[in-house]
Amino acid sequence: MTQSTPTVSGIKLKRQSKLLEVTFDNGQTYNISCEMLRVFSPSAEVQRHGNPILVTHKKAVNITAIEPVGHYAVKIVFDDGHDTGLYSWQVLYNLCSNQAELWQQYLARLRAEKGSREPLIDMNIKYS
Repeated sequence: MTQSTPTVSGIKLKRQSKLLEVTFDNGQTYNISCEMLRVFSPSAEVQRHGNPILVTHKKAVNITAIEPVGHYAVKIVFDDGHDTGLYSWQVLYNLCSNQAELWQQYLARLRAEKGSREPLIDMNIKYS
């Protein structure tokens, strides 16, 4: 973490809207989607040594747990089973403060690779 990277001072999961509210010690508060956090996971599984894979079908993903890691990061557990990403304060601040640009880049890559955000299984199926 550099001196210019703010520290996280609060995290609140908004489960119904699938948003994570992140507040930094510089007074800035951001709402970032669970989907964005999942597709930009800092895990080795996703990042592949600087050659990130395209994560698709995560529009409906939600967070099931947020676990602190020391005083510098959180481990986010997603309802699709992904739980290997450690989100340092620097990673969270970068994702939050650059989310509009990063999201447009993600959507462009989805289009180019004919990927989809839609879940593979309809999560709203009602069984009788």
